[in-house]
Amino acid sequence: MKIGVIRETKNPPDKRVPLSPEKCAKLKQNFPEVELVVQSSNIRAFKDEEYSELGVNIVQDVSDCDVLLGVKEVKKEELLPHKTYFFFSHTIKEQPYNRDLLQKILDLKIKMIDYEALTYPKNGRILGFGRYAGIVGAYNAFLAFGIKSNSYNLKPANECHDYKELKQELKKVKLPNDYKIIISGDGRVGKGAEEIIHAIGIYEVSPLDFLTSTRNEPIYTQLSIKEYNKRKDGQLFTKDDFYTNPELFESNFKRFSDIGDMYIACHYWDANAPFVFSREDIKADSFKLKIVADISCDIDGPVASTLRPSTIDEPLYGYDPKTESEVDFMNENAIGVMAVDNLPCELPRDASEDFGNELLTKVLPSIIGEDIDTIIERASICENGKLTSYYSYLQDYLDGV
Repeated sequence: MKIGVIRETKNPPDKRVPLSPEKCAKLKQNFPEVELVVQSSNIRAFKDEEYSELGVNIVQDVSDCDVLLGVKEVKKEELLPHKTYFFFSHTIKEQPYNRDLLQKILDLKIKMIDYEALTYPKNGRILGFGRYAGIVGAYNAFLAFGIKSNSYNLKPANECHDYKELKQELKKVKLPNDYKIIISGDGRVGKGAEEIIHAIGIYEVSPLDFLTSTRNEPIYTQLSIKEYNKRKDGQLFTKDDFYTNPELFESNFKRFSDIGDMYIACHYWDANAPFVFSREDIKADSFKLKIVADISCDIDGPVASTLRPSTIDEPLYGYDPKTESEVDFMNENAIGVMAVDNLPCELPRDASEDFGNELLTKVLPSIIGEDIDTIIERASICENGKLTSYYSYLQDYLDGV
């Protein structure tokens, strides 16, 4: 088998890689029977020389490879027929902007494995950049507060060489003694956000204690779905009930937004679930939040102040509750919004190392050897010009129905 790490072709450029130089060297060590090459690129966070110094061959042409590893979608004109590709295709949720890409993949009889679809036998994603989305999103929240309050200035995350330097920047953070921070979501993204909170040294309290705390220091709490949702009829909350009958629930977030100063949204949201807070909720005089870092970034969705995604170059904008419109971030009436939708790109070296470690230890053995747990099979969208049985539901999407 010959594996190639391909250069990223999507614009704006993505500096991340599926395998860092160190992980490539590890692959060669663990699987000496596999030939590995890296396609030359002047975009990625790791220079070609960093690979070649560890004995990895740098090439221009990957057409003789069997398996090709990327990160983001590959341009249609760059796709090679009859190959096995791994990347985030952004098609399995029927994203309209990538329908032509999936059709091209089928036309070229490519075997397409989507990282997002790689799961353990009992569910749960194997790969993802969620941890670094949480890390960078939370960092940007404190960057936003520093600018808004004019109390300190953090270097933008994408200007930090790595996570180590980013954590050094956090020493500049100064918060009022009564400052209160809310995180929603306790998955990979939420845990990543917590790393930043812990690095700053902010004290954690339970959701119940958060509502009544009189501690003379900054505090934070992390909410699971049961804390910010409730049954409309007052009956007991259960997760199964919430996932099965979301229309029977409503937001219970007001009790937190009325006393919190910063909100970091790390939750997964389903379109049938209640909003966390609405535009009407924000208009209430009791609504206190002034910084909202929406890492989940669902546009016109559960976090009503998120009007659009922001960018790495311009991560912040303001939301005026009265006019329900975007205003300058420094406007005194504005809620400061951070809604960058490609946060891991701001720490590409660390995010790639993390991702590559999971790919090397939990996925590649099933590619190179036997796919005992059907990890690869269940993540294969199509093969030999046809959708697999797992993704046959995408036929209507392809047909434009």
